[in-house]
Amino acid sequence: MTSTEPLSDGELDELDELARAATPGPWFVRGLDDEHAMNLVAVSTTPDTGLGERWPNFDHREIVAATLVQQPRYVDAADEHWDENAQFIATAREAVPRLVAEIRRLRSQLEAGAQSESRETS
Repeated sequence: MTSTEPLSDGELDELDELARAATPGPWFVRGLDDEHAMNLVAVSTTPDTGLGERWPNFDHREIVAATLVQQPRYVDAADEHWDENAQFIATAREAVPRLVAEIRRLRSQLEAGAQSESRETS
């Protein structure tokens, strides 16, 4: 989605479907650490404790995405924006459905206003 064109109703439906199909939110950024995933930056269904838990002291089923896994180097953004990417992913979980709903609400208001204006000029 790099187009500058307005989102179509079909595209809004697709975004809505993607959000509904994803693991329920909210999502949180977590910093985890162990010899297998050194300095793991993850997106999780549970908040970060600040303890940098080591496996098996965290439930792997809570992790929905990772933006940094250093040992071995499985996940690593070239620009080193691991924390920022994780925050974006976690925030998008709640923001995308809200943005879709807001676009639909505003379009509905515009349509109602246009219909009202059309009746007034008839």
